[in-house]
Order: sequence, then C-alpha cells, then structure tokens
Amino acid sequence: MTKPRTVFTDADSDTDSGVETAPPVHDLVGIGLGPFNLGLAALADPISELDCLFLEARDRFDWHPGMLLDDATLQVPFLADLVTMADPTSRYSFLNFLKQTGRIYPFYIRENFLPHRREYNHYCQWVAEQLDSVRFGQQVVSVEHDGEAYVITTASDQGDQAQTHRARRLVLGTGTAPHVPEPAREAVAAEGPAIHSADYLARKDELVGRSSITVVGSGQSAAEIYLDLLTAQPDHDYQLAWLTRSPRFFSMEYTKLTLELTSPEYSAYFQSLPAEKRSDLLRSQQSLYKGISGDTIDAIHEALYTRSVSGAAETTMLTNTELRGVTRTETGYHLALHHVEQEEDYEMSTEGLVLATGYRAGVPAFLEPVRDRIRFDEQGRYAAGPTFSVDHGDREIWVQNGEEHTHGFVAPDLGMGAYRSSVILAAVLGREPYPIEKRVAFQEFGVPDRFRVMSDHSQTEPTEESR
Repeated sequence: MTKPRTVFTDADSDTDSGVETAPPVHDLVGIGLGPFNLGLAALADPISELDCLFLEARDRFDWHPGMLLDDATLQVPFLADLVTMADPTSRYSFLNFLKQTGRIYPFYIRENFLPHRREYNHYCQWVAEQLDSVRFGQQVVSVEHDGEAYVITTASDQGDQAQTHRARRLVLGTGTAPHVPEPAREAVAAEGPAIHSADYLARKDELVGRSSITVVGSGQSAAEIYLDLLTAQPDHDYQLAWLTRSPRFFSMEYTKLTLELTSPEYSAYFQSLPAEKRSDLLRSQQSLYKGISGDTIDAIHEALYTRSVSGAAETTMLTNTELRGVTRTETGYHLALHHVEQEEDYEMSTEGLVLATGYRAGVPAFLEPVRDRIRFDEQGRYAAGPTFSVDHGDREIWVQNGEEHTHGFVAPDLGMGAYRSSVILAAVLGREPYPIEKRVAFQEFGVPDRFRVMSDHSQTEPTEESR
C-alpha cells in the first residue's frame, strides 16, 4: 500500500524552486468538533490575536443523529448554548440564531426554556457554517511534536493524501464513544437487529418489523427510545420490554440546590478529593446526570394508562435486572438475566435489542506519538488539572469532556461548556477574555476556613486547670 503524500496546508511555497515550506504554526488546534469545541471556536473567533483551527472528521456537524427524535428536548435551558454563559452579547448565541432564522417569536410564544434537540443541532450547524476556523472532512491520524510545535496529520475521506497542520497548543474534543457491555459486544458486532442507541433512528425501521423488541438501559436515551417504540407499537404489533439494572426508573434530580453542584466551586471541591472518593461520589450521583426527565417519565405513564383503557399493553418493564449474556438465535437473541436484589438468574428471548448503555471517554490512538507529553492517572485516563490541561506543564494540551473522573459530573454538562472554554482561553492568553465566575452557589462545599480547628501552633498552651 502506497503511503499517502503529505500536503502542507496553509503553506507558503517557493514557486521558483518548487520547494514546499513548512506550514504556519497556529496558536491552537482543536481536534474534534462536538458542542464543546464548537463553542470554543465561537468564543475564540472574535479574539484577533488568537489564530485557531478546528478539525473534524465528519463532513458536517451532527450531534447524536441517532437520537434526534421529533419530540426530544435538551435537558438544559437555551441559555446553555455554545456561548451565552460566557458572552451574552455573542453573535453566535441561540437567541441570535432564532432571530436570524425568523423563529424568535414562535420560541417566545412557546414559553418553554428547553429547545428541541433537532433545533439545537440546527443551531450548532448554523454556527459552524459561519466559522472560518472550522475544517470538516479532516480525520486526524497522528499527532507528533517536532521540537517546536505539535504536528497534526489528517487524511481526507478519500484517503489519497495527507495534510499537515502545526500548532503550539491542542484542545482535545474527541468526545465519548458508544459503550456496549461486554456480554453484548459479539451480538452488536454481528449482523442483526442488536444496536446501540446511537444508531437507533438509522435502524428503527428494521427494529419495528420484528415481533419483539427489548430496550436495555437506565437513562434518558433508554426512556426516549422506549416511549418512541411504545407510541409506534399499535401500528406494528410487537412485544416491547424495558430492562434496567437500577432498582427503579430514576428521575433526574432537578432541584435548585442540587443544580448548584454544577458550579465552579463544587468542581474545585470535587477535584480536591482523593481519586477513590471521587469514584464513589460519581456512582452515588448518577441520578443527578444519568436519570430520566420527569416529563419523559410522565409521558410514558400517560401512554401506558391511555393504552390500558382499551386493554393491557404488550409491554414488560423490569428493574434490578442485569444483562449477563446475549446469545444469537435463529430469529433473534436469547438474554441471560440476573435479578440483583433477589439474586436469581432468569432468561428471556427477543428479536430486536437496543442497548441504551451510554458512552465512555477514551484516549485516541493518534495521540500515541505524544503520549509522554500527556499526564495520565493510574487507570490510563487523562489527569486533568484545574484549567482542564493534561500536559505536564499545564500550558499546551487541554481536554473537553474527558475529565469526569477528575472534575465531576459537570464534564458532559452543556451548561458548563462555555465556562470551560473561558477557562481554557484564559490559560492560553494569560488573561480573561471572558470574565470567569469564581463563586455562583449559595451553599459551601467542604469545611469553611472560618470553622476549621486551629492548628497546634496557633493554640495557646493549656493551663494547669485544663489538664
């Protein structure tokens, strides 16, 4: 196989000699273009002294296309767009998108702070189309360091040539990948209607043609898919099941004092805890960010109730159920299950299987040549510092949504994206182009200094009577 020819992009070439010179060095290159790096690109755009480039493998921006259901909304208000929480005057705000597309009055009359997920995707596409710093169709294949700068090599969709970009700094926004539990990996890898929720809409027509469908998962995606299939069930006459390992169908906690945990103060407190304590906390906090919206739960119950007026719905909902194995059969799949509380094994069969089992962060293989420049923890995860930096000097490489284990459950929260971008830009520039809030919560986390027990050095010697 012939190695692709390297093409230096944005380069000044010597036309007389035919010699290609090295490409210019960008101040910052972002790799991956989800909402977080897109927000960083939008906030960096007005900063004249900053030369940025953002690379994305896909041909256009698309945010979880497999879950862009018609009625699905974000779980955060429209203020949690790409830029507003950092710069409410930005031309890239969601409200400006509505104004420029003639939709601001319908949104106002709707009186609902939660945008539709498809609408949010259109908004992000609108922003991406306006940014000269964004390059689509650029699959990063390697990142090296030449002693002066990072060298990022990309391949086009055709794979017939490589392009090279150079940067003083990197921001990794490669996001998370669909997670398939080990017992189901072989089934999902093979042909057949066993899919991850990320592919739901693309495979929905195939699923609803089956006589039975089982959804596995505990969070919002599982609930939305179950509701969508429940709604479509009368037209296709399949049996429908929903299995969750959780002891109940948890609703997301959305009270105001709980929301204060998505704050800079709590994130700083979380970072100060030992790694083991952070892991325990994340497990205990799953209902705060992996639960189901109350509206979705209510809609499911209303659909079930409405169906029950005419007779029992062909559906099964099981909690405390752990998936232990998946075996392919002639018509579908045999599921080996375990009831966690009763400690009993049981089984069921299904023709279609949807795994709404979430996403996991990872370290891209293209970083291997510069792995020695990156800080990792004992489990091989990014060891992100307070400014989201992961390089040893805290001034060259930053990560977006790869630091849940160090910064807490705010890592994937859209509402904190603009804050994180503000912190990264301040670290790059040595100043705050956007004011960074230091305190937003009424409550305090940890032991306040004013209540700490005085150290031995500051205490007076005990008297004879006190002895």
